[in-house]
This record gives sequence, structure tokens and C-alpha cells, in this order.
Amino acid sequence: MFSRKKEKGEKEKRLAEQRADLRNRKVYIPQMNYAGPRALAALLRSVGIDADVSPDDTPDVIALAERYLTGDECLPEKVTLGGFLKVLMQEGVDPKKVAFFMPTASGPCRFGQYRVLIKKILTDLGYGDVLLLSPSSYDGYKGIAEAATELIRTAWWAIVSTDILTKMLHRTRPYEIHKGDTDEVFEKGVQMICDVFEKRLPLKQKFHLLRETMIQVRDMFRAIPAKYEPGRPLIGVVGEIFCRMNVLSNQDLIRKVEELGGECWMSDVSEWIWYTNRETIKRLIDAGKRFSIDMLKEKIKNKIQRRDEHLLLEPFKEDLRGYEEPEDINILLKLGLPYLPVDGALGEMVLSVGKAVYLYEKGADGIIDISPFTCMNGIASEAVYPHLSRDHDNIPIKNFYFDGTPVDLERDLGIFMELVRNYQRRKRKKRVYPKCFGVD
Repeated sequence: MFSRKKEKGEKEKRLAEQRADLRNRKVYIPQMNYAGPRALAALLRSVGIDADVSPDDTPDVIALAERYLTGDECLPEKVTLGGFLKVLMQEGVDPKKVAFFMPTASGPCRFGQYRVLIKKILTDLGYGDVLLLSPSSYDGYKGIAEAATELIRTAWWAIVSTDILTKMLHRTRPYEIHKGDTDEVFEKGVQMICDVFEKRLPLKQKFHLLRETMIQVRDMFRAIPAKYEPGRPLIGVVGEIFCRMNVLSNQDLIRKVEELGGECWMSDVSEWIWYTNRETIKRLIDAGKRFSIDMLKEKIKNKIQRRDEHLLLEPFKEDLRGYEEPEDINILLKLGLPYLPVDGALGEMVLSVGKAVYLYEKGADGIIDISPFTCMNGIASEAVYPHLSRDHDNIPIKNFYFDGTPVDLERDLGIFMELVRNYQRRKRKKRVYPKCFGVD
């Protein structure tokens, strides 16, 4: 008994030391997309941690990273490492005062090795004092803040709210009358919710303020002068999560689709969270913990997350009619089951394939899969897309791979959009439009 108490006390002491160390550093978060990392930085500031996003991604960060890589690494690692090096190479930066937010994962994807390789490169370059912050569920995230449970819950609010704003961006921008209006509202809306997340408020009060702020941002989107006309092709965007969301990585492909007359529905971050929740439950069952405290905690967490998600989405019900995500991640996995084994393929490939079928059912006119060059998720998905397309009225599906080298997308996108328009004229699944389109 005494030994267990001593061990617990030593663990608490280590966690307290980690938290104290963090408060002496500035944490930089990679810009996987525009909104999410900014919201996460605001949340960290709300618990007393100085945090910001890494410098804006520009082509020079890829060139910088490539000096220290072998070429076998995927594009997201290049962008992430380059952003970190850009921070450290600024004049006057003290590595002892810097931390980088670098989550990790198990499994065969190269993402699981990012942290190990980045740490080695930084050490070799003389930046060994830099801290790589890899939040872990094993310590209940107490290495970041004492109020770890609250931080996890508010991080979920950040994911959901930024997903919603990104949907509104992609839904509105193709129809704007004055170019740039939607981007301006989106960026202002992101700042408004970040201001909420940064406040130190009780959970209930913060959620109420966030929901009210989301309604204000919704009304800002509604006020954008736009000409909503049915008929613009709807393109589903799936693939590797970083590459499909990071505009440097994919050469702003979504905007290029819009310039060619299309509208995009991109898979969001929440989808991945629901998938990882499902995998956690599966691991508990496999470990013989179907009826356990750990399982109960996971079920309660899922229920709370779903309720919070519904409350944040409710004010956007009319605006996002026709863009509804599945109520259960298992719906996507079941849709993809004829093409990939859910418990064998794993990861983004099963989500991309299942989401492609789901988007077909929602009336999409084509599917684009965005992945890093040599990504196993993209390669496995591409292998089954011809069969999936054949089984679903030959809906056009196109894979785009990126390695950081600029390529001419216009030709391939132009051909793809022509196939999309041909499919649109003969398709059987009709899409549902939001209220603003004036279509019942």
C-alpha cells in the first residue's frame, strides 16, 4: 500500500514538473489547417500556456526541411519539420524556451515516426533542448494542465466549431458576388471563437458563449452577398487528413475546383475523432474489458461529445441542409465494407472509401482523393475506387498525390470536371440544397 502511494506521489510530482516546464516555454502548433490550430492555441493560453501557430506555410518550409530528410518521408512531415525549423532559426530564439505540439500514433502509417525523426534531426542540429509536446491519454493529459478533463472537452468544441466554419466557407465561397468576402468572414469568425476559447470561464458559461458566438458568425456568413443557384457540381474531398486540409500541401486544390465552377464538401476533423473513439472501444473489447470502468468512461465521453456536437450544429441546420455528416462512424465503415475490411485495412483508407459511397448517396457529382505521394492510404483507396465507381453509376473519382513539387493541376482538374458534368446530367442521386438556394 505504501509503495503504491509513493509511486502515485512520484507520478504526480513528474506531471507537475512537466506543467511547470511548459509554462516557461512557448508552444507552437503546426498549421494542418487554418482554423483548428488557432483554436487549440487559444485553449492552451486559457490554461496559462503561451501558445501560437507555427509560421504560415510557404514553399520555403518544404525546401528547408528537405535539407535534413532522405526523401522517403511524406509531405506532411516535410511541412511540419520545415515550420519547426523556421521558428528555431529566427534570431534570438532560445531552444530551452520552445516547445512544439507533435501528436503521435501507433500503426503502420509514417505519422507514428514523425516525433522520433523530428527529435533526432533537432538534436543533431543543436536544438536538443526543444520540447516535443505529445499529449498522451495514458497520463490523462495531466502533463499539460491540471484541469485535463476540461481541456479535452473544450478541445472537442474547438474541433467541431472549426469544422462547422470550414463547411460554411466551402459552401458559401463559390457563390459569393464579391471575391474575398467569404474568406474575410471566415477569418474573422475564427478569431471570434478563438477569443472565446482563450477566456478563463466555467465550462457551462464558456459553452454558452461559444454557441452564441457561433450564431453571430452564422449570421455574418448569411449576410455575404451571394448568388445561390442550383446546378454547380458538388465535389466530395476525401483522403489523408493533413494533405487534404493544408493548402500548401495540396496547392489550394479546393479553390481551384471552385474556379472551375465546382463546390467542395471536404471530410472534416471530427470524422477522424469519431473513428479513433470507435477504435478505442474495439481495443477495450479485445482486451476483455467490455464491462469495465474504462469502457464506461469511454461511453460517457462519446455521449457527451455527441450532445455537444448537436448543440453546436443546431443553429446551422438550415445553412447546412444537404451537408449532414453520418450520425455514427459505423455508417461510413459499413458503406466501405464491400471494398476494404474495416478491421484489416484501418485508418484513413476505410474512411475515404466509405465516405465516397456516402457522398454519392448525398448527391455528389464527383470525388477527389488528396494524399501525399506514396501514401499507403491513398494507394489502397485508389486500388478499389474503380470498383466503387462502377457500383455507383460510374461516379467520377480522381486521386491527386502531392510531394511538395508544384504541378500543373488545371489540366487534370479540367478533364475531371468535364467528366463530372457528364455524370451530373445522368445521375440518379439528387442532392438536397440549403434553404438559401430557394429549392424545396
